[in-house]
Amino acid sequence: MYLLGVARHMQTAADLLVECLEVEETDHVFGLPGEELEELLFSLRDSSVEFIPVRHEQGAAFMADVYGRLTGDAGVCLGTLGPGATNLMTGVADAQLDKSPVVSITGQGGLERLHKESHQKLDIVDMFEPITKWNTQISDPEIVHESVRKAFKLAEHEKPGATHLEFPEDVAGTETDASPLPTRSRIRRPSPDETAVERAVSLLADADRPIVLAGNGAIRTRASERLRSFVDATDVPVVATYMGKGAVSDADDHSLFALQYEAEAGGGTRIADAVRKADAVLAVGYDIAEHDPEDWNPAGDKRIVHLDFEPAEVYAHYNPNVEIVCDVSAGLRAIQEYGDDIGTDPEWYASIREDVVAAKFGRPNSDDAFSVRRSLPLLRDAMADEDVLISDTGSHKMAIAQDYPTYEPNTCIISNGLATMGIAVPGAVAADLAIDGNVVAATGDGGFLMNAAEIETATRLDCSFTILLYNDNDYGLISEKQAEHRGESTGTQLTNPDFVTFAESFGIEGYRPESWDELDDVLARVVPDDDIALVEVPVE
Repeated sequence: MYLLGVARHMQTAADLLVECLEVEETDHVFGLPGEELEELLFSLRDSSVEFIPVRHEQGAAFMADVYGRLTGDAGVCLGTLGPGATNLMTGVADAQLDKSPVVSITGQGGLERLHKESHQKLDIVDMFEPITKWNTQISDPEIVHESVRKAFKLAEHEKPGATHLEFPEDVAGTETDASPLPTRSRIRRPSPDETAVERAVSLLADADRPIVLAGNGAIRTRASERLRSFVDATDVPVVATYMGKGAVSDADDHSLFALQYEAEAGGGTRIADAVRKADAVLAVGYDIAEHDPEDWNPAGDKRIVHLDFEPAEVYAHYNPNVEIVCDVSAGLRAIQEYGDDIGTDPEWYASIREDVVAAKFGRPNSDDAFSVRRSLPLLRDAMADEDVLISDTGSHKMAIAQDYPTYEPNTCIISNGLATMGIAVPGAVAADLAIDGNVVAATGDGGFLMNAAEIETATRLDCSFTILLYNDNDYGLISEKQAEHRGESTGTQLTNPDFVTFAESFGIEGYRPESWDELDDVLARVVPDDDIALVEVPVE
């Protein structure tokens, strides 16, 4: 409230927007400069917020995506109008489908030319509508503070996702006397409904072989500590979605690793056996965008308890008997109070876990050909429990999602909802800024070259991470799918540069091991190192 007769501080709308970012405790804005962003860029220069110029807007959005997922605070990305905005869209959509908090900002031409066809003019707000939780044009300097607060509030509120602000250049330069809105504690969901909890407990107590399906929400809501306590108290085993890996440590005897149905992949049929045998499923923080329920509930007849921040999607193969809509951790705590009633005998799944562990932790023989799956035990040994692995999308992603043992929540980052290529290298930049541990970007040759230019961004920022590049000179996952369907593949083969020389051109070390012992030695040296390195692993 302003006092009568007291002069109010005037500043540009761009200055106010940046001041709002400071109030939101934003550390970094990832983006590309543009003419329409001039006011905003100079306001950022004079602030405590670091603007990080990147080499492609998609990289900026991926950085914001991974930063938001690792910290729980909205990552911020910036692009200009036209191609700047369209280039941001893939990373913004990835954040939306993977429930990562992201605030995206785009420039725009002056308001006076938006009613007609003009240079680089697109209806950006309409474009972002289907890939965001909320987006708007800041059409007046007097709404900057409300718009920024709303963008952050909605991006970070469960379930998190992406928001978008369009900032016309003439509005950015207009003066205002408005002030940032203070942040508030994040909205908490109501306590779990007592009747729903009692119904859930009754369903689980009647089961002989209950199982927990841990989804993205078990990681994202920091509910893993409560979930670990629950399984310790009840001996109920846990199988994770690809995004739920680490909610319960894979070193824990209750873990049955990740959902999996491939006979040739580390214990896949045995994990499928456990899910088939289960007569009740407690789905914790799970949504069907993570993993199609038809895979694990093909007949649609499993008894299911849905525990999440939002009601379940309507789907024939996921029609829960009970839904508990509340804070996930609070819901687990309420169910655990009845732990004596819903405990299970671990004997029914102990041998399954033993078989899976034997399959996933065996190191390769010296004469085995290089493959992604065989390399994972070596990678796991080179990484500490809290180190972060960022996986790109491709055939290697399936191996990592299924077979990479994960011990802590949010330490295996996978693009799953959108499943987009190109996230690994920019994601590693963000992870290095967000965490104290070591970071590995695992990628294929296809996804790597989509955003390899961000190595320059990484070296400029003095980042330290390892790029583990699986090279098959092919869009391998598509080849596999085509071969399954037709016995052959087409349109997937690639040629590549010499990746070691390519790495060295950025001033980083490149390696191409020729044996398992050499790969083991290289990973043990470079993963904990303070520099960036690229390790190429030729695979078939």
